[in-house]
Amino acid sequence: MKRQKIRKGMLITSLLLFPIIIWYFSPYLIIQAAMEHIVNGSFIVFIIMLVSSLFMGRIFCGYLCPVGGLSECAMLVNDSPLKRDWKYNIKYVIWFLWILSVILSNILGKGDYKINFFYMTDHGISISQIYNYIIYYGIVLLFLIPALLFGKRFACHYFCWMAPFMIIGSKIGRMLHIPQIHIKADSSTCIDSCPKKILHYSIKS
Repeated sequence: MKRQKIRKGMLITSLLLFPIIIWYFSPYLIIQAAMEHIVNGSFIVFIIMLVSSLFMGRIFCGYLCPVGGLSECAMLVNDSPLKRDWKYNIKYVIWFLWILSVILSNILGKGDYKINFFYMTDHGISISQIYNYIIYYGIVLLFLIPALLFGKRFACHYFCWMAPFMIIGSKIGRMLHIPQIHIKADSSTCIDSCPKKILHYSIKS
């Protein structure tokens, strides 16, 4: 399907750009910047995720997330359906503790507030020094190994720190009856032997 090829192509492109853009998804840099009263790039990106999800749901995960591209690659090895179990879903605990840390860092921080989107980057590039690759490959393995062992997007569903922004934003959008983009299955395009239903996007208020 053409749309699926475009989606996967965008995800793989995002994955290839990951060494350049990884700091703009960093939860740690937000805390570090908050101690200096700096609004950094990842803070702005996460706010954009939250606001955009009011209208677009979790389309970022399906089209733009570099970790989504990594998951697509992992599915070539293990595409087993994910067995959901709420007791392993710790992303909300991680997210809450992290948000609390950001708030405390702002309270304890010093200096006047300022915006620096390229905070701790070299001309906007995240991985500009060799030792930074230790962090980069650590993040890659954090998402890759669980996907290889347990199935589709395991780390995304269970401990991704970005997902709660879009989940919360989507729920707020539905509460406010804001038209949103949704993914749903088109069962009319399937036959009995078809292993997957064709997915298409619709706008629903």
